[in-house]
Amino acid sequence: MRFKRNGSYTLNRKSKTKPNGKKPPAEEKKLYLDPEFTKIRVVDFDLKELVVLPREIDLNEWLASNTTTFFNLINLQYSTISEFCTGETCQAMTAWNTIYYWYDERGKKTKCTAPQYVDFVMSLCQKLVTDEEIFPTKYGKEFPNSFESLVKKICRYLFHVLAHLYWAHFKETVALDLQGHLNTLYAHFIVFVREFNLIDPKETCIMDDLSEVLCTPAPLPVPTPAPSTPASAPSPSSQNHVTER
Repeated sequence: MRFKRNGSYTLNRKSKTKPNGKKPPAEEKKLYLDPEFTKIRVVDFDLKELVVLPREIDLNEWLASNTTTFFNLINLQYSTISEFCTGETCQAMTAWNTIYYWYDERGKKTKCTAPQYVDFVMSLCQKLVTDEEIFPTKYGKEFPNSFESLVKKICRYLFHVLAHLYWAHFKETVALDLQGHLNTLYAHFIVFVREFNLIDPKETCIMDDLSEVLCTPAPLPVPTPAPSTPASAPSPSSQNHVTER
């Protein structure tokens, strides 16, 4: 069974990437952990049901379909605040205590602005998910042996984008009333990568506090008890009568 997979982000920059660097920032309040915002979701069911591999689907097909979908959705989510993510406002690609660096094809380490980094990430993802040799869409075409490692690379860099959205642009997301969409997308993505071990937990630990909150199924609403019906007074005919003797 084949899934239709289409990319939607076209850029000219192409580079290879390597692990990030870290730098502890000053302590700041994480607005995205406020219960007023974490309770807002688009769906209220267990997301694990969406990510479990169906019995009739090949694993690589499932990974390819979901990875492409997350690429498109995260790209779309970032586009909603892209006008606020500039070289002036985001001079480095940061997320909590982490600064992400880009490595070019020669392995040169570059500290770039956040919009540049996101451009690099989306360019790389676009190139991979539209390559028929890596993400085949034709029946009978085999996935390459390197497929899983490439999926892991895509997921790792998409996580960087999500982390930056929460750390640097959550206020704008709330102003646009899109926090429910971001929360649901993040939770769905984290549940997916955990299900298939696609990202090293050391990479995602900077957002563990949010993951713990959002990846726990929302409690079911407590049903409102029906109002009790007041007992009716007995009719005269049903009352016991005492006979005087």
